[in-house]
Amino acid sequence: MTGMRPASFGAEPTGERLARIQRSPQYDMSAGGFRNPPHAATRPPGEGNSRLEMLRALLSRKGRRPDAPLPLQRPDLSTPPASGLRLTWLGHATVLAEIDGRRVLFDPVWGERCSPFAFAGPRRFHPAPLPLSGLGRLDAVVISHDHYDHLDLPTIRALARSDVHFAVPLGVGAHLERWGLSPDRFTELDWHESVQLSGLTLTATPARHFCGRGLRNKQRTLWASWAVAGPDHRIFHSGDTGYFSGFADTGAQYGPFDATMIQVGAYSDFWPDIHMTPEEGVRTHLDLSGGAASRGALLPIHWGTFNLAPHPWREPAERMLTAAAEADVRVAIPAPGGSFDPSAELPVAPWWRTPGAPAASRQEAGAATRPAARAPEPETSGRTGA
Repeated sequence: MTGMRPASFGAEPTGERLARIQRSPQYDMSAGGFRNPPHAATRPPGEGNSRLEMLRALLSRKGRRPDAPLPLQRPDLSTPPASGLRLTWLGHATVLAEIDGRRVLFDPVWGERCSPFAFAGPRRFHPAPLPLSGLGRLDAVVISHDHYDHLDLPTIRALARSDVHFAVPLGVGAHLERWGLSPDRFTELDWHESVQLSGLTLTATPARHFCGRGLRNKQRTLWASWAVAGPDHRIFHSGDTGYFSGFADTGAQYGPFDATMIQVGAYSDFWPDIHMTPEEGVRTHLDLSGGAASRGALLPIHWGTFNLAPHPWREPAERMLTAAAEADVRVAIPAPGGSFDPSAELPVAPWWRTPGAPAASRQEAGAATRPAARAPEPETSGRTGA
């Protein structure tokens, strides 16, 4: 603990890190925090939504958690993908992307709860499908923003024992340093800045969300979506975001994408600007693809692991199936731990309708242990450097 601030809260940016943040085009000096891109609203807040109504909705338990163990899969990562691209959904927003001989891990969360406390807060529906050590070599870890369900202290500390390099938005490095990572282990990026790692180009791109881990949210760490380009393939991870018109610009500048990983869970009319519905997720995929429904595959993320919103836990998958079919979008909805090649046949069997198949034990699948990882020296580019 630094003073009275628990380690799980991380640290506020100071010194040159704060000065760089304040130079960002995304930073509003008058407000003292980062601002969102212009918003193209697709749904207004629900009329009459009060704090009391929101609290009642969040306290309701009807359909919010599975009533039986989920059918986890144990991915086979022993051989490289024949096409050069494979995605493995490990629950919530955590995805392992194998791209052109490299391995990128997005928003890794192996902790039991997405909370600053080990004894309270949203608890996982299912254990992680495999331990961190089962991932094998990693070339990069990418963090979209500093919320607890995307930046997990025990997972970061486990990954810190390897030499893998982190790509994070501006300000997030303050948390990483407090948790034991030296500055040469991570690169902080503003929107449209890039870092080169193992022959991949990782670029932070705009998103519409917010940040913060403590009781006082100063909005001094940035949130981002991410474009990753290899020699032969390109992929996109949305992080957390509300829908906005800038996704078309991201697609035009950094696409076309062979696969998109799009947040489609934890939405609500109580907060329509910061999380997308499945229908908005499909629209985002189309925007990123220049309106070409047949281009690339969509992996819905940010659902099926934590109870973070009033909707039933199965609802994002059901709505995604319908929305993708209506838009003729290729969608993959694997069970946690499921892998797929975006260019091949995609997993769409509705496993969530009949949970109850044996799940891996927590001791075997959920342990956060040391990964075998490596990291090259990064090279950065962008408006303000790294």
